[in-house]
Amino acid sequence: MPNTDLYDFSDAPIVLKDFLNYIRNIKNSSVNTVNGYFIDLRTFFRYVKNNNLTQKIEFNEINISDVPFEWIKNISSADVYDYLYFISNELDNSPKTRARKLSSLKAFYNYLTTKANLLDKNPCLNIELPTLKKTLPKYLSLDESLELLNNIDTDFPERDYCILTLFLNCGMRLSELVSINLSGFKDNTIKIVGKGDKERLVYLNDSCLYALEQYITLRNQIPTIKDKDALFISKKLGKRLSNRRVQQIVAECLKSAGLDGKGYSPHKLRHTAATLMYRFGNVDMLALKEILGHEHVTTTEIYTHISTDQLKKAVASSPLSKVKINPAKHDGENE
Repeated sequence: MPNTDLYDFSDAPIVLKDFLNYIRNIKNSSVNTVNGYFIDLRTFFRYVKNNNLTQKIEFNEINISDVPFEWIKNISSADVYDYLYFISNELDNSPKTRARKLSSLKAFYNYLTTKANLLDKNPCLNIELPTLKKTLPKYLSLDESLELLNNIDTDFPERDYCILTLFLNCGMRLSELVSINLSGFKDNTIKIVGKGDKERLVYLNDSCLYALEQYITLRNQIPTIKDKDALFISKKLGKRLSNRRVQQIVAECLKSAGLDGKGYSPHKLRHTAATLMYRFGNVDMLALKEILGHEHVTTTEIYTHISTDQLKKAVASSPLSKVKINPAKHDGENE
């Protein structure tokens, strides 16, 4: 399975390791979330050690394994503000990145004060997150989506057409698509694992079923398959495609469709799926919440049960749900 390995925390002080174990095992956060906390907090620990060094070294080469807890304990609110100034001016972090790193720091100190009971005072308690400029999500238009599906010129067009079709019709996250297993199919649905290892069913419309039928027929003819349950595999290696490989495939397809350089990515295809369903299918926001695997609906705090009929109707309402294109235009080399 891709993205299931925790980063190497061997250079982390014990208090940081304990926090990461708490996030993973008690809060049941995903591996990606835990890794994100580690990266953010490693920057903070490096900053703390950097301020206590008599001889300066390259910031990214600072080993944090010997940072004493006393330094972490003595951090004040003023120190946190200085840290935010440092990552803004010295590391050139964007407001979004600063907000994320402050959120990680808040979670860490909240753990130290309320869970581990190692501190009496939280230096981050009254520090507000940076105000972020709200921007509309970038997405492909319906014409651009059709252009993308009609111009797949890769070494394994059936597979890559299927990848794009699932992105554009089901609104999956990249990690969710990569982790799909053949054993997860049942009655025209796919079981996928989202954020926080939460499972949900994704309903398949006609376009998805057609693309899957084309691809799986050829997939099963690959002579050496190492990851036998993985849906999307490399024709050459027989192994599950990685997140990075799918990103490369999407970029390659965008380029052949003349859509490169516009900031599109697998995540933008997810935005596209939601936008097309909402604009053309008059899909209820709560239905979209269930389809996309969101924790909350930003436009309303009311939660109601979404019936399976509503979910099926929402996915089937996509204007791409009936599109069936044979992407095999030429014989390509094995990748």
